[in-house]
Amino acid sequence: MKIDVLTLFPKMFEGPMNESILGKAKQRELVEVNVHNFRDFSDNKHQQVDDYPYGGGAGMLLKVQPIDDALAHINEQSPETKKRVILLDPAGIPFNQKVAEEFSEEEHLVFICGHYEGYDERIRSLVTDEVSLGDYVLTGGELGAMVMIDATVRLLPEVLGNDESAVTDSHSTGLLEHPHYTRPADYKGMRVPEVLTNGNHKLIDEWRLKESLRRTYLRRPEMLEKLDMSAQMIKMLEQIKQEENA
Repeated sequence: MKIDVLTLFPKMFEGPMNESILGKAKQRELVEVNVHNFRDFSDNKHQQVDDYPYGGGAGMLLKVQPIDDALAHINEQSPETKKRVILLDPAGIPFNQKVAEEFSEEEHLVFICGHYEGYDERIRSLVTDEVSLGDYVLTGGELGAMVMIDATVRLLPEVLGNDESAVTDSHSTGLLEHPHYTRPADYKGMRVPEVLTNGNHKLIDEWRLKESLRRTYLRRPEMLEKLDMSAQMIKMLEQIKQEENA
């Protein structure tokens, strides 16, 4: 996968894009990340990329010209790839695991990080997606882009040490992930559930499914409304309700 980021603050990406899973993925050439300062594409001698809004109002707006020319440059650099251009915007669709999975199927992603009061509306005609990290406002789109890149890249084949890890993560299955334990089996009287130590993988799988259901029921019950549950899961959920309300 190839990823390009348009930002006014390229240095913000130096640490996060070169550490941990992302850094290893770059070293192994599983992903290429290029960060561009779109101020470099301004046609103004002072490299101005913002201006006052027509009609008045508070704040400054990002101009369309630097963004358009930066995107043209990326297209010239990689004319052969189909690009999904993502505008980070509080009015965009909420980012979630499903969106990350969609992005992970793409060949080339381009993230546009906003700043100031907002965008010249014509910038929206240059993008394929408008996405928001959540219902709050950040100073710029940089942190949101980093989160989206991280959530997307970890889904690429071979990025994680075990490809099954991404499949069983919270939200990937529609449920929160079940509890995990490691050695020692007994720590200050806090014991690992016996089912996990008996080697019966069928019982372990059933326990994990039930505990995923339990955690989702207790912490994010609204997620269960969207879940297409099997007869086994429905039975488990009834047991859980009885156990928790006993």
